[in-house]
Order: sequence, then structure tokens, then C-alpha cells
Amino acid sequence: MSYYVYIVDDEPDILELVDLNLTKAGFLTETFERAEPMLRALAQKAPDLLILDLMLPDADGLELCKKLRSQDKYKKLPIVMLTARVELNDRISGLDFGADDYITKPFEPNELIARVNAVLRRAQWETLNKVLEIEEGLKIDFNKYEVYVNNKKADLTTTEFKILQLLTKRPGWVYNRQQILDFLWGNDKIVIDRTIDVHIKNLREKLGRFGHFIKNIRGVGYKFEPPVLEIKPDSEDV
Repeated sequence: MSYYVYIVDDEPDILELVDLNLTKAGFLTETFERAEPMLRALAQKAPDLLILDLMLPDADGLELCKKLRSQDKYKKLPIVMLTARVELNDRISGLDFGADDYITKPFEPNELIARVNAVLRRAQWETLNKVLEIEEGLKIDFNKYEVYVNNKKADLTTTEFKILQLLTKRPGWVYNRQQILDFLWGNDKIVIDRTIDVHIKNLREKLGRFGHFIKNIRGVGYKFEPPVLEIKPDSEDV
């Protein structure tokens, strides 16, 4: 299968380099130097993955990523941020705004391809046509990237949702911090283990009385262990 990728970067040399390497790896690509023409193309046909520069002449990459994630039809669109910024806070902000990964310039072509492939593999796994209901009051909709606590939508970040998604894939299974990091962001060595603890803390708080279902296994990692699980098929599949 040939995946279709949009590449947005206002530096012609970088745009050509990314395009060349993805094409060599078997991807179908379309390039843009501005956000506006990409958005027009996106309205006509969504790609399998979007590579988005953080700083564009006509848009802020972070705000654009956040805007796309706020629309149901683009919630699952894999987005890889491409930028010269290297600060940890910038990376975490990009990921929390909904980016699936973050590549800094300059980059090795092999790293680019590996990260794109990793994001696409995660995206395939994340296409889960199911709704998970736990006891009375906690509902996780994997299609819409939404969580409801006592019939109220919880304001989870994309990163928090993905952690919950990973943990609920195998209830009772213990994931160590490195496994969670690898699932979220690949082999990004700048992101530290402590980042996971902060996200878990925030996630527990947002789950309210259900937060204790996420258990800390001292010296190992985290697991999701509710008393009862009920998997309901998506309404379109019934």
C-alpha cells in the first residue's frame, strides 16, 4: 500500500528533501509552501499523514494543528511536526496540541522515514471501532477521541487520551514508562520518563472517581484495572 502524505514547509530545500526521501521510500506526496493551499487541498482529499512545519508565513503550526484536531474529520489524521526548535517545552506543546510526533531540523533521512512509518503504524492500531463503557459513568469513544465521566465530556489532551487508549488495550497489563513513551513519541530521547508521570496525574484527576482504575506499579509502570469492562460495537457496525 502506498500512503499519501502532505508536506508543508516554507523552506524549498527542506520541502524538496522531505519529498525526495518519502518518494524514494514509496510514499505518494503533495507539497505546499503555505498553509492556505494545503487546507484547500485537505478539504478536497485528506492524506494518510500530514507533515507540518511549526513556523509558516501564513499560519502558526501549533495553532493549525490544534484547529485540525478540534474538527471531528481530522481528529485521527496523523500529524508530524517539523521544526528547527529543540526546546523540550516546544515539543511537549506540539504533542499536547495533537501532533503525533515531532522531528527537528536538521534530520537524518532514515530517521524521517522511521518516524513516519511508526506514526502510521500507531494510526492503524488506533482505528478501533468500539466504545468502551466501564461501570456506570465512564465511557470511552475511540472513534471520536472522547471520554465521558458521569455523562460529561472530560477535557483530555490528545496525549492523555492516547495514554488511556494504550492502557485500556490490555486491561491489567503493566506498561513501563519507556513503553508508553515509545508508543506516544517513538525514540525521542529529549522526552523524559517524568513526563509520563505528569500526564498520568492529570489523567487521573480528569477521570474523577474512576481515576483509581489507573494503578501505579512501583518500580515498573502503570496499568488500567477496572472491575468490569463492556465493549460496545460502533453503531455503524451493528
